[in-house]
Parts: sequence; structure tokens; C-alpha cells
Amino acid sequence: MKKIYLALLIAITNLSVVLGQSIQQELSDTPEKTAGVNYAYPTKDIATTTAAPKGYQAFYISHFGRHGSRYLTSDTEYKEVLDLLEEANKNNTLTSLGNDVLKRLQQLWKEVEFRGGDLAPLGQKEQRGIAERMYKQYPKVFVKDAQIEASATTVVRVVLSMDAFCERLKEINPDLKIDRNAGIKWQRYLNYNTPEATAFKAAKDTWKKEYQEFEDKHIHPDRLVKSLFSNTDYVAKKVDPSALMKKLFAIAGGMQNVETKLNFYDLFEKQELFDLWQTTNYRQYVSDANAAVNKGIMFENQKPTLKNIIESANAMIASKGKGATLRFAHDGNLITLAMLLHLDGSYNSVSDPATFYEAWNNFRIAPMAGNIQMVFFRKRKSEDILIKFLLHEKEILVPTIKTDLEPYYHWKDVEKYYKGLL
Repeated sequence: MKKIYLALLIAITNLSVVLGQSIQQELSDTPEKTAGVNYAYPTKDIATTTAAPKGYQAFYISHFGRHGSRYLTSDTEYKEVLDLLEEANKNNTLTSLGNDVLKRLQQLWKEVEFRGGDLAPLGQKEQRGIAERMYKQYPKVFVKDAQIEASATTVVRVVLSMDAFCERLKEINPDLKIDRNAGIKWQRYLNYNTPEATAFKAAKDTWKKEYQEFEDKHIHPDRLVKSLFSNTDYVAKKVDPSALMKKLFAIAGGMQNVETKLNFYDLFEKQELFDLWQTTNYRQYVSDANAAVNKGIMFENQKPTLKNIIESANAMIASKGKGATLRFAHDGNLITLAMLLHLDGSYNSVSDPATFYEAWNNFRIAPMAGNIQMVFFRKRKSEDILIKFLLHEKEILVPTIKTDLEPYYHWKDVEKYYKGLL
């Protein structure tokens, strides 16, 4: 028995090492993924879909999407670094690389000034592309008399994402009528946070101490700062090295979402990028997903949306009509909904911060314009409704629900399971 236990332990340890190495290699190969939730919508790997069982046709789509690519959330995320380097330049304390970075930031500022948090042109393209592919994949859902409702949170970039999506559908089929809404009525369930979840995220004496220790262990800014500044005394007086490194990392990750063609990833070594990503992944795993330390309280945040999903689907089924419910919100909402739905890879729960990145990845769950699609199918003279799940337009399983038609599920089983969670 001891030998079996030891063999299992070694196997699990080896698997963990391989998984960790594969994620690190993936980020090394595609550094844009280290941007996490700032990773631009991935379209290269959208696979062909599994044909529905014989006789079944799609009639309804329940969609939940994040807004498209945006600028960094505030102008200050760009301006603080720009101001710091401009001041250092006046004091002749920049290296040649530092001067080059300053010029890049000055060029970038021409585009991003006054655009903090705005939907970028790429964000509109992403939403239009998702809408077009949805229409082409399921044209019989979008018939002339289709019942289509769209809703968004109150944030402008989300509303514009909804409009870009809906306008593309109407361009393809001008006969479509789409009821669009945005306001507190819809915000109440699309972007809901329980008081307990809000308090947990804000508390300074819970998980944040351990997080700060993790960040201190993984962020090593000295090499980067020395490459930018020539005067160590000036750095000691004027520069917060860790803060600067994190800000440059955010700018580097955000470049894939803007029009200006510049790159800041050359400032970082691959290990630095991996470590910086781990810190942002850690924070979001604890704040929005199923890290053991939050004891599952984040599940409650998207229960109002799940209730809406079930009720909307059943109303469409009862009406025997066709159509879609299109919802638009934010990364934190998408992360929590994927977890609540128990989509594969979205609800793992571990307690050791060193293994967070192996259990859960923010760039896989909530990139810009990330989305969950639940496509419903029916068959003439049959009461059995089928459903399949898509994450970012790729089929995904729900391991906690049994099915004999993978990747399709019987709606009666899905509904029963989710009502049990509610």
C-alpha cells in the first residue's frame, strides 16, 4: 500500500511539474497572454463544431459576453509613467533605452489621451466578428420573426460592445428586430456582487497580506530600472521600482488592444513576464474565481444571471419560437459565471498560491470580448431539448453534468443541475 501511495504521489508531482512548465512555455511563446484579462480576443484557434444529433436544429442562443478590447482603464496608467520619464529626461538621468521608451510613450499618448476605459476600435471589430460567426453558424436562429433581446451594464464600453454586436447582425439580416437595453435594471443581475463578496475584496487584513508577500517574492524590478535610469541616487529619490515595473507591464499588455503599433515586451525578460502575470492571475483568482481562501462566496455573484438564463431559455422553449438573448458585461462577471456554470477548467479550487497558475488562468477564461454561448437544439415531434456550451466560440464540457451525447447535454439534466445550485 505504501508503494502504491508513493507511486501516486510521484505521478501527481510530475504532472504538476509538466503542467507548470507547459503554461510557462505557452506564455513564453505568446507573451501577449501574460496580459491576462487584457489579452485580445483569440480567434486563431476557433475549431469546427460537432454536428448536432440527427434531426436536431438550433433554435435559441443564450449569450454572455465581456466588452471588447479597451484602452487601459484610466489615462493615469499611461500618464504616470510618461510624466516620470519626462521628468527624468529633464534631469539627464535616462539611459539610451530609457529615452527610447520615453519616445514610444509620447507616440502612444497621442492615441490614448482622454480614452481611459474606452472601447477601442479593435473591440468593435471583435464583437462584430463574433456576431457574424454566430449568424453564419446558426442562421436558422436568426429568422425574420426571431425574438432577440440584448442587454448591457451601464458602462459605455459595454453598451458600445452590445451595439457593435447587434449592428452586425442587422447588417447581415436587416429584417431582424433587436430589443436593446442598458441600465440599472439589467446591471442588477449582470454585474451583481453580494455584500460579502464586496467586503472580502476590500478587506486589507484577509488574503491581501499573503498576496503582498507573493508579489514581493515575484516582482524583481532592479534589472529593469537600471536599464532605464543612469543615476541610482535619482532612482532612490524619485522612483518606486516595483510600481514602475507593474505599470510598464500593464502598458505592454495593453498594446495589443490599441491602434498604435508599438511593443514594450522587449523591456522584460521571459521569467519576469511570467512572474508578473502570476501576480495578476493570483489576484483575480482570489477576487472572482474559486480560490480556496474565499470559501466559495464568489459563486453567489452570478446566481441572478444564472436565474435569468434559465428563465429566458424556458420562456423561449415554451413559446416554440426562435431567437437569442445577448448579455454584455465585464471580466469579473464572465469569470464568475464560467465558474458557476462549472465549465471545464473554470472552477478548480486550490489553497497554495504557488499552484494557483496551474489551477486557473485568467487569459483563458476572460480575454477581451470573451464569451459564453449556450446553444439550444430541438427536434420535431420530440420534447427533448439539447444544449451545448461554447467558451470563446469553442465547444467546452461541463464535467459535473452527465451526458450520453458529448458535447451535447439534455436541457432537463442541465436545468435540474443548475436549479440545484440556485
